Amino acid sequence: MDPRSHLPLNPRDYLILFTLLSGERHGYGIVKEVERESRGEVALDPANLYRSLRRLIRDGLVREAGRRSAAHAPGERRRFYDITEAGRQVVTLEAARLARLAESARSKGLLPRREKPA
Repeated sequence: MDPRSHLPLNPRDYLILFTLLSGERHGYGIVKEVERESRGEVALDPANLYRSLRRLIRDGLVREAGRRSAAHAPGERRRFYDITEAGRQVVTLEAARLARLAESARSKGLLPRREKPA
């Protein structure tokens, strides 16, 4: 599988993969981490989250990592998800693509220039 064939990622998929870079999470954990990483600008509803996860699993970018109790809900069994190596490659390529777009936006004056380290 050529990881570039998945680009560009839709923002929801990018944020899910990005969130899973820091480790396995259950669905609610993904929702909360996406909200945190996006500074509250993106709120995933469960239907869209699980639809995206099914597609990412089918595409080999995410895997189910089993069912177990979550730290905050010891009596409940939750399904956990993890990023695959292919998922890491895709999200890395997408981050680089987005960085190039941000640099182009800087060159057009849409974003402030970055300060050079002293």
